[in-house]
Amino acid sequence: MERDQKGKTATPGKQPRRYERPRGGAPRAIAELMPEVGRTAFRRFGFIQSSVVTRWPDIVGPTHARICMPEAIRFPPGEKRDGILQLVVVPAHAPMISHVIPEIIERVNRFFGYSAVAKVKIRQGAVQPPADERRPTAPPSLKPIPVELGDSLRDIGDPELRAVLESLARSLGTNEEEPKS
Repeated sequence: MERDQKGKTATPGKQPRRYERPRGGAPRAIAELMPEVGRTAFRRFGFIQSSVVTRWPDIVGPTHARICMPEAIRFPPGEKRDGILQLVVVPAHAPMISHVIPEIIERVNRFFGYSAVAKVKIRQGAVQPPADERRPTAPPSLKPIPVELGDSLRDIGDPELRAVLESLARSLGTNEEEPKS
């Protein structure tokens, strides 16, 4: 019998199989990977689910989401019930939030599906607005397009390209009108 490189007996007529690293399959979107990546960081700060933070406006409503944000959920040792939800609240709205704490507890528990939160602690501080409110939309430009450029831009079929060229034409029109010193 023949021996292979490691000194083991090899079966006649069979080649040793080469090791191949298992593949992960099809590529995955980054949105699918983020909950896995962020889970460790969120648990470190007391969140058993990152969706509490990401879906906060859905849980408490857009009005409350603008003025308060969850900071952590602390549970008694060895338990996942009757935790303390720590909220950061805009200082001017802290008295109002203190009056709606029972409603917030009820909504958070409804989101979890069990009695996860029993108490809320309020800390006054700055609150970032929800993601959909952070990006202000730019107002449409009110400057007219120069007449000599306007007719040639109407023939462009791609709306994005036309908008960019119109913006460029507006800026060129304003530069020409300014008096030169």
